[in-house]
Amino acid sequence: MSLAPSRIKPAAVLYDIDWGTYTRLLRAFEHRHGFRLTYDRGTLEIMSPLWEHQRPAYLLGRLIDVLTEELWLPCEPGRCVTLRRRRKSRGLEPDNCYWIANAARLAGKTHLDLRVDPPPDLAIEMDVTRSSLDRMSIYAALGVPEVWRATSEDLTFHLLENGVYQVRAKSLSFPQLASVDLVRFLASLAQKGTTALVAEFREWVKQVLVVGPNRD
Repeated sequence: MSLAPSRIKPAAVLYDIDWGTYTRLLRAFEHRHGFRLTYDRGTLEIMSPLWEHQRPAYLLGRLIDVLTEELWLPCEPGRCVTLRRRRKSRGLEPDNCYWIANAARLAGKTHLDLRVDPPPDLAIEMDVTRSSLDRMSIYAALGVPEVWRATSEDLTFHLLENGVYQVRAKSLSFPQLASVDLVRFLASLAQKGTTALVAEFREWVKQVLVVGPNRD
């Protein structure tokens, strides 16, 4: 699988940044969508994702849309919304995130507050940039139950168990789905293109994953 041919360095890393400064910078960058801010207990990383980063994140998002549609699962997408907890002194923006099991609790929400709202059930992490911070430990601190982590060669499902992520063959959000299933489709992206790949994946989901007496 070739999700991304290269890795890039973060745009900037700042140290000894307090929470107030971090939140002010979030507001300053709010409408500058080309930047992502990651905060971990005083260290702030500012990243500018490139094309190699955005395209596969979009594709995985399309495949998740197919899964929730064909399996008739509720879904509230969060895209790259900032996930942060002052109490944990951590924050980041995933490449994509979704509330599935907890979709009903996010329905109609106009503001996300992780002090009272659940974290997303699933986050997508495109591990194609050389981050100076351990983003997986930040996801764990924020309590995200599942992270799909994509590198230039592979895609793995990470499930949060007792505060630590463990690589598992099957997804928590989609128990019928194995990571190798997605890897097989993603490997054909260069030959088929996004539209054809998504269409083929939809047919596979209908034939293999969709079950029940009332479904064709």
